Amino acid sequence: MTKNPKLHIPQPTARPGDAPDFSYLNLSPAGSVDRPSIDAKAADIEYLALELVRVLDDDHVAQGPWNPQLDTETLIEALRLMVLTRTYDDRMQRMQRQGKITFYMQALGEEAVSIGQGLAFEAGDMLFPAYRNQGLYIMRDTGLVNMMCQCLSNSRDMCKGRQMPIFYQNKKNNLFTISGNLATQFPQAVGWAMGASIKGEDHIAASWVGDGSTAEADFHYALTFAAVYNAPVVLNVTNNQWAISTFQGTAGGERRPFAARGLGLGIPGIRVDGNDLLAVYAVTRWAADRARSGEGPTLIELVSYRGGAHSTSDDPSRYRPKDEWKFFPLGDPVVRLKQHLIKEGNWSEELHSAMEVEMKTTVIEAWKEAISYGTMTEPPFLDVELMFEDVFAEMPEHLKKQQEKLLKMRGLTS
Repeated sequence: MTKNPKLHIPQPTARPGDAPDFSYLNLSPAGSVDRPSIDAKAADIEYLALELVRVLDDDHVAQGPWNPQLDTETLIEALRLMVLTRTYDDRMQRMQRQGKITFYMQALGEEAVSIGQGLAFEAGDMLFPAYRNQGLYIMRDTGLVNMMCQCLSNSRDMCKGRQMPIFYQNKKNNLFTISGNLATQFPQAVGWAMGASIKGEDHIAASWVGDGSTAEADFHYALTFAAVYNAPVVLNVTNNQWAISTFQGTAGGERRPFAARGLGLGIPGIRVDGNDLLAVYAVTRWAADRARSGEGPTLIELVSYRGGAHSTSDDPSRYRPKDEWKFFPLGDPVVRLKQHLIKEGNWSEELHSAMEVEMKTTVIEAWKEAISYGTMTEPPFLDVELMFEDVFAEMPEHLKKQQEKLLKMRGLTS
């Protein structure tokens, strides 16, 4: 027997200068995937992790058993929130390029993930977002001005200058602080869900990571704890095809869908069209109802595409075709929901254009107010003494000495 073991090095199907190639994606026809009951066992519904739940077909008509039958008012509000998220992103991206803020990350192309899933949870559910879930903060009334002030690190910064831009938090409305250390929020969400169950609460938890973060140890720790303790949690993987500059195959996406990662532990996995708001909502509501009824965790893979750069520190033209997003077979989530509403006779291009103008005005006015609380170069600035607060219940002696030294330097003590 010839022995010649060979390593496999995952490679994307297209590089800069190549024609975009999404032939690796396994797509199911809209409406073709069965919808099981929420008490179905993982072993009986493995097909959900391998196929792709879709509701909107190529003609923007809702099809099949996963159609959530959302009313027109809810769909228009969802569209408004997606347009607002995209408009906010565009303004903040441009402000970073102008040197007004230091860093930013867009959710371009992934708006249906946050808005569709956010609609499926209850107000008391605790959410542990990732750094492309700004839509969750917008829809849970964090406030555009507050979010902008956090990016500006000014005198109204909710994080008091201790976090990078976009690492928002909203304790009042059950939104955990975003973490730059990938996948840390996954086990935190499982722990919160376990605690809620121990206390006899009806609320559940949810968290998000990207495809690249599934290679992190915390991802696997979270799945193990969730499975062993039957935690009421919804764990989401946004597969936008690219980590920072690494194709999703590098994290194992070539072998089996990320939704299948939990099957060995008995966690149901569902693979869903992440650019179809109706499908995203339906699948998330199914998983949330499952968790709330005591059936345990669910792992959802949302198949989407990162339309922009990973961050303002990234240049995607160096590792993928420049126009790749235009060829993504699942399209643009905003356009798809707009076209669905138009198809149903509940929307128009004129109404949509008016909405875009309204959202742009809203964002511009919020920015004007946000910079009135200071910028990186213009006052009012954060009080430097805040660096001594919110860390220790009782300030240790070495910090007391540093604080005293600072006060003397500022002429506030003798």
